[in-house]
Amino acid sequence: MLNQLKVIHTGYAVEKEKLRFPFGFKGAFLTELWQAVAYVKDPSGNYGVGLGTQSVLYGDADTFASTDETTGNSWMLDVSKTALKWLENKEFNTPMDAIEQLVPYLEQEGKKITKRENLHVNFIYNALVSVDNALWMLYGKKNKVESFQQMIPEIYRPAFQNKNKQVAVMFQISYNMPVEDIAAAVDQGYFVFKIKTGSPGAQQVMLKQDKARLKEIHDCINSRLNNQSSKKSIYYTMDANGRYERKADLSSYLDYAKEIGAFERILLYEEPFVEENQERVDDLPVLIGADESIHSEADAYKKIELGYRAFILKGIAKTLSLTVKIAKIAHQNNIPCLCSDLTVNPVLMEWNKIIAASLSPFPIVNMGLMETNGDMNYLAWEAMKQRHPFPNASWTKVENGTFHLNEDFFEKIGGILTTSAHYQKLLQLT
Repeated sequence: MLNQLKVIHTGYAVEKEKLRFPFGFKGAFLTELWQAVAYVKDPSGNYGVGLGTQSVLYGDADTFASTDETTGNSWMLDVSKTALKWLENKEFNTPMDAIEQLVPYLEQEGKKITKRENLHVNFIYNALVSVDNALWMLYGKKNKVESFQQMIPEIYRPAFQNKNKQVAVMFQISYNMPVEDIAAAVDQGYFVFKIKTGSPGAQQVMLKQDKARLKEIHDCINSRLNNQSSKKSIYYTMDANGRYERKADLSSYLDYAKEIGAFERILLYEEPFVEENQERVDDLPVLIGADESIHSEADAYKKIELGYRAFILKGIAKTLSLTVKIAKIAHQNNIPCLCSDLTVNPVLMEWNKIIAASLSPFPIVNMGLMETNGDMNYLAWEAMKQRHPFPNASWTKVENGTFHLNEDFFEKIGGILTTSAHYQKLLQLT
């Protein structure tokens, strides 16, 4: 059994990062993302520093819509601070034990902070990412782990036994991304394109806009491929972030994809339906993946029963502690997994990447699969990259739409247990 955790001191900081242009999903738009930084220390002087990109819109779209962006972010940061205060002078076997105790406590505290009785649990998980990552870093250091697999408790390890040398990047296309940017991505070698669906507006307005956007994207990509001497396999994924109310409308969208010749490129469709929709999906002609609707192990089993045949893991949005539980269920049921983004910073990108690199290769693309879109959305992305503990490592760079991972990446565990000088200074640790 690995050494227990005891937290005697905590701290926090926050950095606010502007986006290049309003970023749209779930029928709304973000303009800024706060980067929460959590600090935990044990009696021996070991410490962990964890980052979390706050996304109130992802965590709870209704809460996001209920107030202004700054207030929503302040609420989420207050939940993180409440979690850190609670941790002081407590002991745990693993970070997972701490998170299991924290979630129900924070659900109640979060309702007080936001004054919203129906606060979504994903808001709590999102607020806990920085705290959870700090605990995992402390846990890893205390136990002197030498690999990501060694850091994961033994009963969950079978889901993370791979060492994918390549991880394909899902290039995200938001509602309002210019087609010129999409064309440039094709020219740069990207071959998996994640299309944001669930456009703003009522359901039929949404559906009409989603269809028009698909045709615009499909035509743009085809025009670039026609200009290239060699054709390559291009794949689409769609993500409605739970905006569609009826399966019939999703079927209409897929029929339209067939009509314009885009259907054969669809790798999977993520989280199409509002949470209240419990329709089966195993009769749909594409792979359907579950993302934000999985808040627990029970949810994962329920999705499998409904015919969902892929899971989108979001350790950078819902904690690594919850993610390893979901990955275990997926592994036991032969459900392929990929890692989705939250427009996270360069350090969190590595937390996502080490998971994607450790999972079984995703079918058809036959490599790890993850999304990263910070480079196209943050105004100060180049400066943010310098806060990475290994900013110049080859494995931090995308080449022809792929991260190429070497032994250095796996030996350094993507840098997730290494604190850069920037965050040491920010937290006044130096």
